[in-house]
Amino acid sequence: METNWTMDDSSNSMLSPANLFRDFTASIVVFLVALPLCLGIALASGAPLFSGLIAGIVGGIVVGSLSGSHTSVSGPAAGLTAVVSAQIANLETFDAFLLAVVVGGLIQIGLGIAKAGALSAFFPSSVIKGLLAAIGVILILKQIPHLFGHDTDPEGEMSFSQPDEETTFSELGTLIAGELHLGAAVIGLISLALLVFWDRTRPLKNSGVPGPLVVVLVGVALQALFATFGGSWMVGASHLVQIPVAESFSDFGSFLRLPDFTQWANPAVYIGGITIAIVASLETLLNLEATDKLDTYRRSSPPSRELLAQGVGNVTAGMIGGIPVTSVIIRSSVNVNSGARSKLSTISHGVLLLVCVGLFPVYLNMIPLSSLAAILLVTGFKLASPKLFKQMWSEGRYQFIPFITTVAAIVLTDLLIGILIGLMISVLFILNSNLRRPIRRVVETHLDGDIVHIELADQVSFLNRAALDKVFTDAKRGTKVLIDASGSDYIDPDILSLIRDFKNNIGPAHGVSVSLRGFREKYELHDEIQFADYSTRELQSRITPDQVLTILRDGNERFRTGHRITRDFGRQVGATATGQSPLAVILSCIDSRVPAELVFDLGIGDIFSVRVAGNIIGTKSLGSMEYGVAVAGAKLIVVLGHTRCGAVTSSVELFDQRADVEQASGCGHLHAIVSEIQQCIEPDQCRGIAEMTPDAKDACVDSVARKNVQRTVHEIIARSSAIRQAVDAGEAIVVGAMYDVKTGEIDFMMDQAVSAETAGNVNV
Repeated sequence: METNWTMDDSSNSMLSPANLFRDFTASIVVFLVALPLCLGIALASGAPLFSGLIAGIVGGIVVGSLSGSHTSVSGPAAGLTAVVSAQIANLETFDAFLLAVVVGGLIQIGLGIAKAGALSAFFPSSVIKGLLAAIGVILILKQIPHLFGHDTDPEGEMSFSQPDEETTFSELGTLIAGELHLGAAVIGLISLALLVFWDRTRPLKNSGVPGPLVVVLVGVALQALFATFGGSWMVGASHLVQIPVAESFSDFGSFLRLPDFTQWANPAVYIGGITIAIVASLETLLNLEATDKLDTYRRSSPPSRELLAQGVGNVTAGMIGGIPVTSVIIRSSVNVNSGARSKLSTISHGVLLLVCVGLFPVYLNMIPLSSLAAILLVTGFKLASPKLFKQMWSEGRYQFIPFITTVAAIVLTDLLIGILIGLMISVLFILNSNLRRPIRRVVETHLDGDIVHIELADQVSFLNRAALDKVFTDAKRGTKVLIDASGSDYIDPDILSLIRDFKNNIGPAHGVSVSLRGFREKYELHDEIQFADYSTRELQSRITPDQVLTILRDGNERFRTGHRITRDFGRQVGATATGQSPLAVILSCIDSRVPAELVFDLGIGDIFSVRVAGNIIGTKSLGSMEYGVAVAGAKLIVVLGHTRCGAVTSSVELFDQRADVEQASGCGHLHAIVSEIQQCIEPDQCRGIAEMTPDAKDACVDSVARKNVQRTVHEIIARSSAIRQAVDAGEAIVVGAMYDVKTGEIDFMMDQAVSAETAGNVNV
């Protein structure tokens, strides 16, 4: 489901006075930047100059009104210049091209209705960030010549190979050769210095007056002043904004063009429309993702709604003589950096374009291009910040290489080709990642031995086939494999065929046991477990007490390190419904922090769990353990104490105070527990425990808890002939253990373990 988050409470309502002011001031800056870009992109595309302005107006008012984005700004895009130029040449007339723009817009509307914007979720973040950085680098490289008055190429021209047969880099060389304009260069440098000063001076930055507007006004004043100087100081028309000026309203109307509907049967129109729709949609979705990353409020824009809005915008632009529009990262980043709060800024910039281009073109044509270049240059430095490059480097090669490749490709080719190269490199890395680690493969030690647990991903496509086949091929004879599809929503038919073949043919032929779990009914692969993941009678009869102890040790290590076995508890419930054959009896405290099955990473049916405060022995608990060993066949008894035990702490404190249990606690039945624990306390061991430091108190309590465990181990043998006989026969072991509530680690007291060798030494 697409979401369109609103601003948080701190930003108040979109229509609050503070937000209205921020949006309006931001719209002025975006308008100033968009003006030469609209003209330059139209010129670079081989389209009439006014068609770029129409596209800017439509992108601001029409697309801005329909879009769900708060900060994205649409208009003519540099990434479409090559497409527009090629389609105009192919269709031979600009009016036929306008019909292709309308067709492209209708296709985009269809894509929006079909929710095709969801594809944006698959764009790698490394490419998105590479796009931002590349635009920043290009702005820096491209605006330096304009800053010094070298304006042989139009603003908005972003390709590496330029119309003047220079490249982005060689153009910089012409500046070294002295091809600059003195007056424009002075205006540009003053504008740049003023922007930096404004941005770094807190009172000016917080004044509400946008620095770029001040820069433009200063630029206009300086060019008027330099006109009085004459000579190389005079800034001529070629270094100023050049909007077509209409002498009358009828002349203004002549700038508007209608599509040539007589070309409706021309297949080239539809090919052109499809091309425009695909390229414009791709660029829009990428720029929308990039803009959301810049948004101060981290809002998410609905991509399918954006495609719908762009489609309506392109239909409108095509019907009145405009070139295609997309979301544009340059204008959008300027919008964000200027403090825009909502899409009101985008709409207002479109209104400003319409009003000023229609009523005040003469005054707009007084703005020096070098002042606007300074604004774009500062924007470029913000987009291509060293911090971004450092961040991507720190994220590792799988992020940095696609990122830096995208940056280099966009800078050295053009926006569209560079993005496609970046996406291709990212896809190659994804393929490589799928080949190397497409699935989670874990070797788990179950009760029946090691199991190679293969967890399939949420989406398993044919891209995973090679890696999965390699895992199957590497399985050695005697291996038990569990293929787990519990978390999979989709599995490609090729993968299903591979799994069936491995399950029925290849695995058995190589001595590999294959179990399945979690496959949907439609795949016709039913759950089948061919190993014991719970204690069975057969397993219990053949396992030794030492092996059970090893299972518990390993289980605690998995629990402590966070590598617990994935268990199907539902299956274990069903499998143990008719009987049980636990491997061990665990006598533990009732403390809520020491759940025996969890701390030993065991499943249903694996142990008998006896719990009593202080893990002491009583008639009923001892009878339960006798049943577990003598009747049910358990091979191990573990007396599990723990650090910071509440029962032990209370027993020690009551012992030190010589207090009566019932009077102190109000509980009439605690005496049986406390008296058992207090037999482990030496008279002077914990004297004055109430005055001890916390560490000393813990050490004292833990020492008593350990002695209590040791005493309980020996009491079990001393008081139960049934358990003692099992120990004498080598059928069972009794061992004490301490669980550390701080670390989760269990310390087995093997020097105190009672086995067949030591049972005879216990005093009965």
